[in-house]
Amino acid sequence: MKICVLGAGAWGTALAINAAGRHAVTLWARDAAQAQAMAAARDNARYLPGIPFPPALKVVGGSATAAFEGAELVIVATPMAALREQLGILRDVACPVAWLSKGVEPSRPGSADPGLLAHEIQARVAPGLKAGVLSGPSFAQEVAQGRPTALVAASPLAAVRDALVEAFHGPTLRVYANDDIVGVEVGGAVKNVLAIATGLADGLHLGLNARAALITRGLAEMTRFGLAIGARSDTFMGLSGLGDLVLTATGDLSRNRRVGLLMAQGRTLAQAVDSLGHVAEGVYCARTVVQRARHLGIEMPISDSVVAVLDGRMAPAEAVAGLMGREPGVESA
Repeated sequence: MKICVLGAGAWGTALAINAAGRHAVTLWARDAAQAQAMAAARDNARYLPGIPFPPALKVVGGSATAAFEGAELVIVATPMAALREQLGILRDVACPVAWLSKGVEPSRPGSADPGLLAHEIQARVAPGLKAGVLSGPSFAQEVAQGRPTALVAASPLAAVRDALVEAFHGPTLRVYANDDIVGVEVGGAVKNVLAIATGLADGLHLGLNARAALITRGLAEMTRFGLAIGARSDTFMGLSGLGDLVLTATGDLSRNRRVGLLMAQGRTLAQAVDSLGHVAEGVYCARTVVQRARHLGIEMPISDSVVAVLDGRMAPAEAVAGLMGREPGVESA
């Protein structure tokens, strides 16, 4: 299979490395100088230092259109902020297209749309695409190193799910198919916000009980949000819900958790983000998730508290006190 990966960040590069042993893979970088440097050094020194590229992996820069010409599968490996642009470029592509982006796009000026998930952007920008998402609990570094990982290929179209399974299912990657693209994308977006919350709790040394409570009640928030926009409840008990939440909320490689840890230790949001060197999607989508939840009439107290801390309206300790001071409720709510 001929695969083109658009975006040479950590995750796009990791998937390209993993698949290049079995398929003809082209990795495209927006920055031509970066592409040239990676092609010469045969690694991505900025995002995945020390992990060599397979000999068969081709690295290109310049025109994205030239990069995906003749591809049988195109993977968009950009942050959420760049997804709309890339889908516009791909709108007439005949082969399956899937994105790796996890987040919610902020509401656009003058638009009546709430913050949009990736499949909702695609429906507006490139409705004719055969499209889907590849998601699940995965740190790029471990995938690039060939450590065992399980992902979810989600699309309403069986042809897209099948293409993703054929492309990436292999000795170190298990890929499960799912037709609930709404639930898979909600899990991928909301878990980043909840990982900031667990980072705050861990940074305050609140203990393992607090972490377990945040993860469990966070999963309830995620599920409420997803059900309100058409997801299935069982999706949130799978890899893209519970699985991705546990990984991102507890793993030391989690950028979103790291933001919470640093802010609990007294860093400002700007200082925390600057220290990462990568995008932490939870920072950029937390407000939009909360705004859309309010529009839907959904209560998301943990996410509300994260936004208050990110906006500087509340200190981390105050946010915890506010959550603990809420009125008693039933667990199923």
